[in-house]
Amino acid sequence: MGDYEKVLKKYYGYDTFRDGQEDIIRHIMSGRDVLAVMPTGSGKSVCYQLPAIMSDGITLAISPLISLMQDQVRSLIANGIRAAYLNSTLTPRQMELAIQNAARGVYKIIYVSPERLETESFVDFAVNSPISLIAVDEAHCISQWGHDFRPSYTGIADFIDKLPLRPVVAAFTATATGMVKNDIERSLHLQDPYRITTGFDRHNLYFGTYRAVDKMSFLMDYIEHHSHDSGIVYCNARKTVEMVADELQQAGFSALPYHAGMSDSARAENQDGFIYDRTKIMVATSAFGMGIDKPNVRYVIHYNMPPNMEEYYQQAGRAGRDGLQSECLLLYSGRDVKINEYLIRNNRDNSSLEGKELEAHIANQLEKLKLMTFYSTGTKECLRKRILGYFGESFRPPCGNCSVCSGEEDFRRYDQPATSVGSANNRVLLIDEALLARLEKCRAIFARNKGVPVYAIVGDTTLRELAAKKPRSFPELSQISGMSDEKQSRYGKALLDVINEYENDAEF
Repeated sequence: MGDYEKVLKKYYGYDTFRDGQEDIIRHIMSGRDVLAVMPTGSGKSVCYQLPAIMSDGITLAISPLISLMQDQVRSLIANGIRAAYLNSTLTPRQMELAIQNAARGVYKIIYVSPERLETESFVDFAVNSPISLIAVDEAHCISQWGHDFRPSYTGIADFIDKLPLRPVVAAFTATATGMVKNDIERSLHLQDPYRITTGFDRHNLYFGTYRAVDKMSFLMDYIEHHSHDSGIVYCNARKTVEMVADELQQAGFSALPYHAGMSDSARAENQDGFIYDRTKIMVATSAFGMGIDKPNVRYVIHYNMPPNMEEYYQQAGRAGRDGLQSECLLLYSGRDVKINEYLIRNNRDNSSLEGKELEAHIANQLEKLKLMTFYSTGTKECLRKRILGYFGESFRPPCGNCSVCSGEEDFRRYDQPATSVGSANNRVLLIDEALLARLEKCRAIFARNKGVPVYAIVGDTTLRELAAKKPRSFPELSQISGMSDEKQSRYGKALLDVINEYENDAEF
């Protein structure tokens, strides 16, 4: 086992890297810039976190959303890695103390928003600190041709220019066309970057498109059969979000709304309810989701068709981040197309674009809408082939995991028998459901006592492997995927006690 694999095993509990991870890490460690396009759930964060652990100096991870920073820092600390975030949730005194700790080298990784790079106190800290790596997450936000352009991202290159020694710069995104990739490289001033696209295919995701005559009945029917699963329902308008959430609540389902018209406190409360599994369903506009690293989302349903494939695939990709089988369903109606077209033609609030540049942008968005409509209405061509083709990848159907290839014009696929669970690496485990229930209870107690989501203790994939392989000792426990040294130290004895007690009970 090489040095990189040893660090991966120690801090993350995995024996092998996922596709592309080791190549990216080696190039970063050699001092080369990187532009990486990797699908959601493929382990982008490990690509810069592991070099941060192994390198001298500090890594700055630039992220657009507070929720992502908090989630990533929580996970890093749980694995024994010193990390912090600097954002608007901190009081001035907390911010001051955090920057002082950062200046003293307390943290290996610091998460910051792009807006933070413009503040005098942070610039003063950065120019006097050994910054060895800058990782730009959600890098497509820097491109005006992307689906989620954020002007604050355009200041990242200026910030880097202020540093006395230029660090390695690594840009990561899950969705980027060729035009957007070129824009990222140019705007961040990447120097001879190692370019890698690991592939957009998510083998564990089922894709379905349906012309639902009654969307609400379809939704109710589906959720009724998936009542124990966490899921996201995306809608194209705030009013629709409120209506759908209210209907689900009245039907007795655990659902909460999320949209930009709500107060910051209400959004934060509802988001926490979803992340901490107090509610099963989040009904939201596109305002929800970027940076939400909840791995056990089992389905994403688009109640309305989104305006482009990038937005759709990014949102759908929030399902199944743990590698377990999950479903992405799109409910299509012609009205969705008309609403999206209206919004594209009339949304001229982006002051950075005007005249011919604005018109070109609108034309580009309308062309993307047309391609999204083709995907939503296609009944003869494999949906996975359409998605991958949009992002420049070829695929030979049938995929066997979409509504076209399985011939399901009306969605009636419900849960597979729970005795076996497949994952992204194609393992099939025979799960002892009674033991799994005990392990879940043990995990929930730890999560409640520590005030963290259950997946911050151990993920569903790890828990299922425990319930299948039933390790009885620490050497056996260390072979379970996801059981890092830190997690073995914190939770190993309790988990082994549950398994041993269960096995002893079974012997009598």
